[in-house]
Amino acid sequence: MTEQVETTPSVRADGINLSDAAAAKVKSLLGQEGRDDLALRIAVQPGGCSGLRYQLFFDERTLDGDVVTDFDGVNVVVDRMSVPYLNSATIDFVDSIEKQGFTIDNPNATGSCACGDSFH
Repeated sequence: MTEQVETTPSVRADGINLSDAAAAKVKSLLGQEGRDDLALRIAVQPGGCSGLRYQLFFDERTLDGDVVTDFDGVNVVVDRMSVPYLNSATIDFVDSIEKQGFTIDNPNATGSCACGDSFH
């Protein structure tokens, strides 16, 4: 009898996390752009109905204090002001009939609003 062992990737509590599905989608998008000098930047910005909102975009810049994490060849960059808000957060990519896009599961978010892109 063969024993199956499931391995679950551990979630980093000291930084951002990127799911395999999200990493694959980012690689695909970067391939379409034809550039290998871009990283996925995630930032927390003032705004939204609950006070803060997320921004995800490709960026070629490196700013002082950036935290860069490599996920299977995909660099995820978080600026130093956003790091405390994003520790333990996980970026995923959902592709279903109801929804397609990047999602952020953030245990630091104490509330949200109906628009889904804002938290306290």
